[in-house]
This record gives sequence, structure tokens and C-alpha cells, in this order.
Amino acid sequence: MVDHPAESQPSDPAADDRFRALLRTLRVWDCELPAIDPDPAHAPRHPLPLFRQWLREAADAGVPEPHTMTLATADASGDPNVRTVMLHDADARGWHFATHRDSRKGRELAARPRAALGFYWPALGRQVRVRGHVTEAGPQESAADLHRRSTGALAAALVGHQSETLTSYAELERASEAAWERAQQEPDASVPSWTLYVLDPDEVEFFQGDARRRHVRINYRKDGGGWARELLWP
Repeated sequence: MVDHPAESQPSDPAADDRFRALLRTLRVWDCELPAIDPDPAHAPRHPLPLFRQWLREAADAGVPEPHTMTLATADASGDPNVRTVMLHDADARGWHFATHRDSRKGRELAARPRAALGFYWPALGRQVRVRGHVTEAGPQESAADLHRRSTGALAAALVGHQSETLTSYAELERASEAAWERAQQEPDASVPSWTLYVLDPDEVEFFQGDARRRHVRINYRKDGGGWARELLWP
């Protein structure tokens, strides 16, 4: 269904007031937050150990799906896109995620191979922001990444057509059923478009929230062969 370009959203002042009232009732960090050392000199020399520690602490705190992250990319004209994806690994090479090469994000990364990642763990009042250059892993590593995942993940990859227009939901149901059966029968089925991407960071920021808004922001910046660490104003 396509809206007429001349149509606009009807005004409903009462609905607007109710929505604003709802927003004002929502609490932020309604829990005891951890404290961290605000001196960047006391932070690890590299961001990866601290990131792994924070993700583990988020998991221990019961944060649902702490390995999910926001991925921001831009198309050839510079228009941004953002979505939630899953972290597949974080190692000395960078932060790993995967998608179809011909999906919207795959096409955008081909046109502009830079991206930003965002992690948010509200139970701890913590955020991590990562940005840098993105490269594709090879086909063997991409295939290995896919086949380490669940049957459902393989089935979804076999369906393909990510971000393309769908004629009807019934079409998706038929494709998904066929893909699920194939994934069960062929756990090593090939999906040539599935691509593992690695973001090599040039900046990583660790944000620890504070109830009085005296947030601690420790920022890592690539500096030659090492990392410069600095404290940022909230």
C-alpha cells in the first residue's frame, strides 16, 4: 500500500500529549550502576580486552542478547542506514558480523567500506561505540562462519532476497519452509552470497552512565601503531 504523496499525517493534539506524557514517565537507569576508574591511563592499552570484559559482565548481569549491536552504514550518496545485527566475533582483526553481499547493507559496504557499531547494555548503563574500515573475509571463512550457526540461521540465509520487495507473506512462508527442509538435510549447504565482514576500528569509545549525568567516556583513537586513550566530556 502506497500513501499519496500529497497526504500528510493528520494532527491529533490529544494523542500527541499522551505520547509525550508516556515519554516523561519512562525511567532511565532505574537501578544501581557500576562505577569505573575515570582515568584513561588506568584502562587497558588496547580496547579489545575491555570490550570483551564489558560484554561478559553484561551477560553475567542478565542483559538479553548482549551480543546484538546497531550497525550503521551509508549508501553511495551518503544517506545513512541503521539496523540491529549480531556480533559474530571480536579479535585482533576487529569486530565481525555477516550478511548477504547483495543485501542493502552489503551493497552499501561495497560502495562505502566504513561502518559504525553501537552496543547498549541498559542494566549496567553502558554503551560501546566502534567505527572503522570494513573488509570482507574470504569465501571459506564466510562459509565456516555460516555453518557454525544454527539450522534456523542457515535456513534464513538460504531464503536470501534480503531487503528485496516481498509480494506477499505467503511467498515468504513457502520459501522458508523449503529452506528449512534443505538446511536440515544439507547442514553444509552453500550460500555464496553470505559474507563475513570485519570492522577494523580506528576509534572505540566506552561509556559508563551515571545517575547524576557525570558519565565516564573513555575514548580510544588509533595513533600510529598503538592507541591513544582520552577522557571525553559527557
